[in-house]
Amino acid sequence: MQLPKPLTSLVATGDSFAPLFLRLALGAMILPHGLQKTVGWFGGYGFQGTMGWLTGTVGAPWIVALLAILAESVGGLMLILGAGTRPAAVGVGAVMLVAAKMHLANGFFMNWTGKQAGEGVEFHLLAVGIAVALVILGGGRASVDRALAK
Repeated sequence: MQLPKPLTSLVATGDSFAPLFLRLALGAMILPHGLQKTVGWFGGYGFQGTMGWLTGTVGAPWIVALLAILAESVGGLMLILGAGTRPAAVGVGAVMLVAAKMHLANGFFMNWTGKQAGEGVEFHLLAVGIAVALVILGGGRASVDRALAK
């Protein structure tokens, strides 16, 4: 079956191992955060609690809150599978950019010593960099995208 041209461009990718490792790392990092927000695993508040916090405390419009939750949960799984790598990476990258903005007041470094008011932005910037690389490279070897592009 031949994919339509816009979809072919979206899933086009090489056979390199580099995107495989990048997407597995980013997906494995973000998926547990998404599961906190969707089903309440790993000490999370679940979907209703997270939507309430994002729309109430944070003041995000409901559609932005929903997209953030989906980017972390569905997007994390998509990255691991290499299915829709580019859109998933855009979603995760956007969530990490917003998180970096929210943590900017805490400085650059992670809160290793517990003496800062919160976490800095270094981790978020790393995740954004990985997401940008995946948008450029695609899913790489062992990805659903690669299988669809053939």
